[in-house]
Amino acid sequence: MDATAEERAAGASRAPGEVRVGTSGYSFKDWIGPFYPPGTKVAEQLPLYARHFDCLEVNVTYYRVPDAQLLEGMSRRTPEGFHFILKLHGDMTHRASRDDGLYRDFNAALRPLQDAGNLHGLLAQFPYRFKNTQANRHFVAELRERFANHPLFVEFRHAGWAIEPVFAWLRKLAIGWVSVDEPDLPGLLPREARATSDVGYVRLHGRNAENWWEPGRGGGDRYDYLYSQEELQEWVRKIRSLLQETRRTYVFFNNCHAGKAPSNAQAMKELLSELGL
Repeated sequence: MDATAEERAAGASRAPGEVRVGTSGYSFKDWIGPFYPPGTKVAEQLPLYARHFDCLEVNVTYYRVPDAQLLEGMSRRTPEGFHFILKLHGDMTHRASRDDGLYRDFNAALRPLQDAGNLHGLLAQFPYRFKNTQANRHFVAELRERFANHPLFVEFRHAGWAIEPVFAWLRKLAIGWVSVDEPDLPGLLPREARATSDVGYVRLHGRNAENWWEPGRGGGDRYDYLYSQEELQEWVRKIRSLLQETRRTYVFFNNCHAGKAPSNAQAMKELLSELGL
């Protein structure tokens, strides 16, 4: 869908800022064919990915503490100026671990990306059960202290967090709010774009309501969803508003099933390019 003359004019007059579009992860078997050429080897995937996108949300760090050598290798296989955002380990966000060794090891593993200058933040994605309570707010503040040397972004799944006092509190802590797109289901966050730091952050999970709460039921996948052009246009408008108040906005597609994330990410890049973004 072509951008209107009004949208182009609005984009041209916006405040300076950049937008980077990528996906949540890059190494998936079912991307071979839809995105990667048939026969692509695992070691070839990241360099191929980096030909299309200039940023990546690394999700493998959610499942295991990263290995410094692994991250150094990822840095070497991407061009200068490529941006990495790393997801915090699940023991931190889903089990509220306060194990000092866990945080020490995680921080130590980040050094190669720090030294290369392409680590641009950490993502703390909390589960739906992590509600807006005093104890949980205290834990988020602890995370800010434990990762004081890095930009920190938080994604909440429970709608109880999406209130003005929380936005103000995050600004005070210099923590970035993650705006999300997900199904219209009771208790989930609304599709609103907000920024609580000078960097905007958007994650698009798809709108697969049927499989959201019970992924795998009937062979389905929570993230099996392909956005339409009209749905992407909704976010073009929201992203433009974020760029008015941030120096940079990241947009990551997490609808990774069968290569749908890179397909939608490429389409989003084209829509933003039409506006000169």
